[in-house]
Amino acid sequence: MDGSFQKSPEFQEIRSSKPGLDSLSPYLWEEAIGYEAIMGIIDRHIQGEVDWHQFARLDILGLDEISLKKGHRNFVAIVTGRLDEKTVILGVLADRKKSTVKMLLSGMPRKRRKTVKAVCSDMYDGFIYAAQEVCGKRVKIVMDRFHVAKLYRKGLDTLRKQELQRLKQELAEEDYKQLQGVMWALRKKEVQMTEEDKDKLARLFVHSPQLKIAYELCNALTGIFEKHMGKRRAKFQIKNWIQRVRDSQVHCFNNFLTTLEQWMDEIANYFIDRQTSGFVEGLNNKIKVIKRRCYGILNVKHLFQRIHLDLSGYALFA
Repeated sequence: MDGSFQKSPEFQEIRSSKPGLDSLSPYLWEEAIGYEAIMGIIDRHIQGEVDWHQFARLDILGLDEISLKKGHRNFVAIVTGRLDEKTVILGVLADRKKSTVKMLLSGMPRKRRKTVKAVCSDMYDGFIYAAQEVCGKRVKIVMDRFHVAKLYRKGLDTLRKQELQRLKQELAEEDYKQLQGVMWALRKKEVQMTEEDKDKLARLFVHSPQLKIAYELCNALTGIFEKHMGKRRAKFQIKNWIQRVRDSQVHCFNNFLTTLEQWMDEIANYFIDRQTSGFVEGLNNKIKVIKRRCYGILNVKHLFQRIHLDLSGYALFA
């Protein structure tokens, strides 16, 4: 069967009526195998939910969420495991409610649960509480440092927008044009900055001393996370940073400070083994590719199967 059929109206009509067809099109059309036959093969060889007994142990669990539709709609929870540098899919849950996540984790056999050393999660409290209630105090809950950084950098970015809006009204047009591109300069690490970036920031800080203070505070907290130190010392330095923020009278971090104090222990757990949800974020990128390839997947069972297939399932058909 030549490739011209895939461009035909008949193929497009079938593809639009069968979500997920495109990712299987080489098998469907080159080998003349029907969609139902392919889905039957997948259903026979790839389970639609986790089989806990296939794992001798589970070192680290990852909890995150992803939207199935554009515009951040139809969120589902993604539960993963990490062992021997390999990521495995444990669950794709229909929603991100605490009760739903807790039900999955509670189904883990006690013997496997004892092998879990840590749970890495984003900043959604439903995930944290579910992990705490199921795993208990023996397992450390790690709130991902990159989600933490995203939150305090959001405070800086909010202040940047406010200050640039103010300066647009107060400065001459030529002076304001010299500040174009400061957003990227503010987001760069100092070692990555060009001389032009440094000049832009210097001009910006002349007009906005408050933004300079917020920028320095932001970098100071990043510097704490970059250091290799124990949890106790890290908590001490973070608490000192909180006091610096309050003394500065900068208010763009107010919401973040509430979160930081509420989850101090879970955030500081990062410094024990420097564990992050990086493996979860890597899987999220793979899921986005699967969604595009399949023109969207709304069935959580099918999404679980496709993720499992991409991670390790092809060995079943070798």
